[in-house]
Amino acid sequence: MSGGRLVLPVVLSATFVQLLNVTVAQVAAPAIQAGLGVGPGAVQLVLAGYTLTYACLLIPAARLGDRYGYRRLFVAGTVVFTAGSVAGACAPDAASLIMARLVQGAGSGLVAPQVLSLIQAATPATRRPRALSLYGATMAVASLAGPLIGGLVLSADLFGLGWRPVLLLTVPVALASLAGATALPRTRGADGLRVDKLGALQVTVGAGALVLPLALGREAGWPWWTWAGFAVAAAALGHFARSLPHRPDPLIHPAVLRDQSARRGTLLVFVFNTGVPSFTYLLFLHLQSAVGYSALAAALTAAPFAAAAAVGSRAAPALTRRHGPTVLTGASLILAGMCLALAPLVGSEAGRRAALPVLAVGGAAFGAFTASVFTLVLAEVRGPAAGSVSGLLPTAQQLGGSIGVSAAGLAYYAPAADADTAFLHAMLYQVAAFTITALISLRLRDRPGTEPAQDTTAGAEGHVCKARS
Repeated sequence: MSGGRLVLPVVLSATFVQLLNVTVAQVAAPAIQAGLGVGPGAVQLVLAGYTLTYACLLIPAARLGDRYGYRRLFVAGTVVFTAGSVAGACAPDAASLIMARLVQGAGSGLVAPQVLSLIQAATPATRRPRALSLYGATMAVASLAGPLIGGLVLSADLFGLGWRPVLLLTVPVALASLAGATALPRTRGADGLRVDKLGALQVTVGAGALVLPLALGREAGWPWWTWAGFAVAAAALGHFARSLPHRPDPLIHPAVLRDQSARRGTLLVFVFNTGVPSFTYLLFLHLQSAVGYSALAAALTAAPFAAAAAVGSRAAPALTRRHGPTVLTGASLILAGMCLALAPLVGSEAGRRAALPVLAVGGAAFGAFTASVFTLVLAEVRGPAAGSVSGLLPTAQQLGGSIGVSAAGLAYYAPAADADTAFLHAMLYQVAAFTITALISLRLRDRPGTEPAQDTTAGAEGHVCKARS
C-alpha cells in the first residue's frame, strides 16, 4: 500500500479512538466509582474533563495546524492522548484519573482539527466524497463498538484489574496511528500566523470554572467556592466575548456575535448536546447501579440506540434535501418522546424489553440530527462569520456535552423516593433539553436551493479544519 493510501487508515484510526474513549468511559463509570470509592461528582468530572479540554483546544489547535503543519500537530496530539490513556489506567486515585482524562482530551483536541485537513490534502477531489463517508462510518462504528467492547472487558475483569484495562483499549490503536504517521503528507505552516493565546486561556478558564462546581457542588453542599466558580466563568467568558472586536488575531471572528443565524446555530448545537452524551451516561449508570445489570448487559440494552443512529445518519442527506430544518425539529421532539417513554419502562424486566424499539427510534432521530445540523446551520451563515462558525459549532458540541453530563447528574442525584423516581428526574431533564432544541430549530430558515454538503456525515470534528477567522 502506497504512502498516500495509508493516510486514510491512519487518520481514521485516530478518529476511532477519540470517540471510543468517550463511550467506553461511560459504560465503565459505575465500576470506576466503586473501584476508587468516590462520589458521583468525581465520576462526572472523569467523563466531562475529557470533553472539556477537547472542546477548549479545537479552535486553537486548528490555528496551530495552520501555523506548524497538520502532520506535526497530529503526531503531538496522538502522543499526548496515548500518555493520558496510560496515566489514567495507572491512576491511584480520582484526582489522578481526572488529570489523566484532561490530558487525554487535550490530545484529542490537538488531533481532531488536523484529520479532515489531512484527508483534503492527501485525497484527490474525485475520491474525497468516499473518504468523507468512511469518516462518518468510522464515527458510527466507534459509538456502537465502545459500549460493547467496554462491557466485554469489564465483564472479563482482565487480570483482576477491574476498569483499568478499559482505558488501555485505545492505546494499541493510537500507537498504530503514531507508527503510520510517517505516511502523512508534510504540510508547510503559514509563517506569521498567530494564535490568540489569551482568548484560548479565557475560554478554558471560563468553561472549567463552570463545569467544576456543576459536577461537585451538590455533594459539597454548594459552598462559597462553587458560586465563586460561576462568577469566574461569567467574567472570563464575558470578557472574551466583549474583547473579540479589539483582538488582532481573534479565535472567533467578531462577525459571529453580530450574525443572528450564527448565534442561533451555535446555541442550537450547544443545547442539543447538553442532552447528549448525558443521556447515554444516565442510561448506563441507572442500568448498572439501580437495576443491577452488568456492564455488558447495559451495553447490549443500549445497542439499538447506537445501531439505529448509524441508519439515521445515512438517511439524513435525503431527509434534509426534502424537509430542510424540519428534520432537526422532528428529531428533537422524537428524542424528547423517547425519554418520556423510557422513564416508566426501565422499572421492570418486561418494560426494559419494550424499551428496545423505543431506543432504536430515538437513535435514528439522533443520527439524523447530528448528520444534518452542521450543514443546515452553515447554510444560514453568510460572510466572514461562516469560517469561524464551522469551528465554533464542534466546540459548542463538546462544551455542551461536558456541561450536560454534570447538569444531568444533578437531576439524577436530586432527592428522590426511589431509583425509578431518580431516573424520571433525569429523563425530565433530557426532555427539557431536547424540547428547547426543537424550539430553537424552528427559527432556522430554509433557504431555497440549499443543498447538504458532501461531508454531512463527517461529523462535528471534521468541520474544525475550516475554522479560519
